[in-house]
Amino acid sequence: MEKKTPKPQKPKYYVLEMFSYPSSSKLHMGHWYNYGLSDSFARFKKMKGFDVFQPMGFDAFGLPAENYAIKTGVHPADSTRDNIATMEVQLKAMNAMFDWDAEIKTCEPDYYKWTQWLFLKLYERGLAYQKEAPVNWCLSCKTVIANEQVKDGECERCGAGVEKKFMKQWFFRITDYAEELIDGLDKLDWPEKTKLMQKNWIGKSEGAEVSFASPAGDFKVFTTRADTLAGVTYVVLAPEHALTRRLTTPEHKNAVEDYIAQTARQDDVERLSAAKEKTGVFTGAYAVNPLTDEPVPVYIADYVLATYGTGAVMAVPAHDGRDYAFAKKYNLPIKQVILPVNVGGGDKGGDALPEKNGSPTPDLYEDDGVTANSGDFSGLRSAEARYKITAFLRERGRAEFRVNYRLRDWSVSRQRYWGSPIPIVYCPEHGAVPVPEKDLPVLLPYDVNFTPDGRSPLSRHDGYMNTTCPICGKAARRDPDTLDTFVCSSWYYLRYPFSKSADKPWDKRKAGKILPVDKYVGGAEHACMHLLYARFIARALRDAGWVDFDEPFTSLVHQGIILGPDGNRMSKSKGNTVSPDDYVNLYGADVLRLYLAFGFSYIEGGPWNDDGIRAVAKFAERVGRLMERAGGYQSTVHSPQSTVKDKAQSTVHSPQSTVKDKTECTIHNAQCAIADKDFPTPERETAAETELLYVYHNAVKSMAADFEVFSFNTAVARYMELVNALYKYDAGAGKDGGFLKEVCRSAVKLIAPLAPVLAQKWYGLLGKRKDVFRESYPEYDESRLKRAETEYAVQVNSKVRARVKLPSDADAKELERLALADGTVKGLLNGAAVKKAIVIPGRLINLII
Repeated sequence: MEKKTPKPQKPKYYVLEMFSYPSSSKLHMGHWYNYGLSDSFARFKKMKGFDVFQPMGFDAFGLPAENYAIKTGVHPADSTRDNIATMEVQLKAMNAMFDWDAEIKTCEPDYYKWTQWLFLKLYERGLAYQKEAPVNWCLSCKTVIANEQVKDGECERCGAGVEKKFMKQWFFRITDYAEELIDGLDKLDWPEKTKLMQKNWIGKSEGAEVSFASPAGDFKVFTTRADTLAGVTYVVLAPEHALTRRLTTPEHKNAVEDYIAQTARQDDVERLSAAKEKTGVFTGAYAVNPLTDEPVPVYIADYVLATYGTGAVMAVPAHDGRDYAFAKKYNLPIKQVILPVNVGGGDKGGDALPEKNGSPTPDLYEDDGVTANSGDFSGLRSAEARYKITAFLRERGRAEFRVNYRLRDWSVSRQRYWGSPIPIVYCPEHGAVPVPEKDLPVLLPYDVNFTPDGRSPLSRHDGYMNTTCPICGKAARRDPDTLDTFVCSSWYYLRYPFSKSADKPWDKRKAGKILPVDKYVGGAEHACMHLLYARFIARALRDAGWVDFDEPFTSLVHQGIILGPDGNRMSKSKGNTVSPDDYVNLYGADVLRLYLAFGFSYIEGGPWNDDGIRAVAKFAERVGRLMERAGGYQSTVHSPQSTVKDKAQSTVHSPQSTVKDKTECTIHNAQCAIADKDFPTPERETAAETELLYVYHNAVKSMAADFEVFSFNTAVARYMELVNALYKYDAGAGKDGGFLKEVCRSAVKLIAPLAPVLAQKWYGLLGKRKDVFRESYPEYDESRLKRAETEYAVQVNSKVRARVKLPSDADAKELERLALADGTVKGLLNGAAVKKAIVIPGRLINLII
């Protein structure tokens, strides 16, 4: 069954939380923090008139389940499905609006069939391809491990050494979309930090690709500083560069081989660390500087990666700190070719002032300046020199203007079992052949040996591996690898509305009425992987005609982290974990949700506090007592929710009333007006009611604004102020019980998104049997937010000494005059002269004496 598309009269709103990975048997407090409060936002949008779609599912493939299987023998399919069953019970106990009819589990064939289909669509468009690539190889486990499993050059699983090994891998050509992925960030309602992280990860650089000649053939370097080419005194290749061994002279072979082996045991993060001392080895060979025709020595060094850029860099030690340190260490020449600009100089940049280069190292200058020692290109400003030098070399076939990106194509092959099989077979005659769509899914076999032996687990399963070529029908072998689990999560938001569809992954026409996601909620740690991959896949599908949008997630919110009571990340080893089930059993799901809302800034999180949730529980009890008391009053107020059919029978008008003429009401006098919006109106308004209505309308306005930006803590704070005001009004003489009851009914709607079960109970106490979430969220009256008088704190020499009420529309001078004329203030001053009065409108008056 497909998700029904939104009704035309209601605007659609797709709320989605990043789905969880069932690596553990239970939800932790972080899940509750994410899902519970995101559900509160979804409930708020529903009450604001949107047709909300909020599904739930599980990112069920992945490495932890496979590692658990290796360790315990429990099959990942069994442990994963058991964990999902437990988490489903917990999620339903959260009392969220999740649409369980749309549930997906990425490990099920009815889901990964379409993950394989996605791979084939990318393959058809040339966006999926194979090439040799380096992987992390554990020398003991004899298997490939992820970058995250390499710690200080050792395998996290067994502690043995890890080395780089080249293997044939499948890649997605995400770099084809690098420019568009950067440009698209500007129109997204995402945290600026996340957008900046993606922009830096993609890493656009404008410069030149320059060819250096060598005895083993030309190699290219990318540089943004072509103006420094004359200062190149050596070049550096990655140890794994294709030319490294061909360039190395016999007398340097042993040293180079040892260095290559040493580098292979380091992970990329370690190699690129700024804190790590730079090392390298001379190959014995020389390349030719294309600008000066001078020979420069060729080194290899671990800080250059074959997978980044061209795998080669030109070194200009006089104008780059890293190159400078390397040159000093290995006694290489340092040639200055850029000098600082003398402000006020001539057209060519003026005189150079090398003694004022601002560097603590006299012969190192890293900024732009004026070229020197550069032949015909001396005396040029850096920007001009970059262009002219590149153009000069381009005419000679030695350079091209280039835009380079840090972003690498996405490696999607994993030498793992618990993932989606890659739908490719290898035929001796036809090579790599895609599995026909009619034969999908390629099913993941259950009976697989997980013991690591240096091969992908599926490669040992003959029943799986042996197949026939779709083209010629001859014997063929399947691809033994599985897909990166980020492929599964790159498109899952598309599947939710069509989770039961068997013949297509989604319906493009109907998808346009639900997609893209309007509000996406999840951790900031996914900024440069999942979120980037999903943006790429959306564009690839758009270009293939499968979707009509560019961006999968138009608005994004990151939740913070709930820490242990000791302020540290929760960890079983630290003994500081907090189980949400314990608090749900003790206080109920709504109290837990209210505490998570009030006790933390949503985007920041913070340490758990038992005293905090106890205080929230007491507050909820206090609200309940108020609603029970107010429910005992008779409704005698006009509240625009009911349809008045019989004037003789009606004592209440409700917010959606069809009463158009206030003269129709004969129960109350002319002071009673039937409102178009959802706010209560008293029979005869007293000062106490005016004050209560001010607090009420302020709460309505503030809480709605807070919900929109996930500022749940301030929303609850405003609600607490309203509850205090309601108690104060109830305790006052001459109160109107019917009016109080109507305000309380509206107040229940305000808090309903954060306490759905309690709100329904309280609504019943107030005489309402209707589902509170079928009600509209209250509206506010702007005119009620203007007080005739405002209370001012009066300070004397910056210490609060009194509070006075003054006209709200008075200007600063009038406020000063009125404060000084107040009898209490006069007594405080006792005749002292006021030297200065500081007036902050709406807040305080500070009298300096």
